[in-house]
Amino acid sequence: MGLEPDNQEMARRRAMLTDTERELLDSDKKSDRYYQAVSRIRRKINEELTEDVRLLEENHPELLGELRNVVCKENE
Repeated sequence: MGLEPDNQEMARRRAMLTDTERELLDSDKKSDRYYQAVSRIRRKINEELTEDVRLLEENHPELLGELRNVVCKENE
């Protein structure tokens, strides 16, 4: 079940946020699209990311540790 090279690039580049979500969050304007993006991101955190963490915890704790190091790293 391998990803095509183009899909690998897209998944790697996006991480958690799409390009559009990044643009909306970075904007000073708080439009309806902004609030919709915030809602989608919350859903990703509470549903998809939670499931990904569970999967990593059970099947690849080393990768979970790497994720925690990035997420929990204090701003330098």
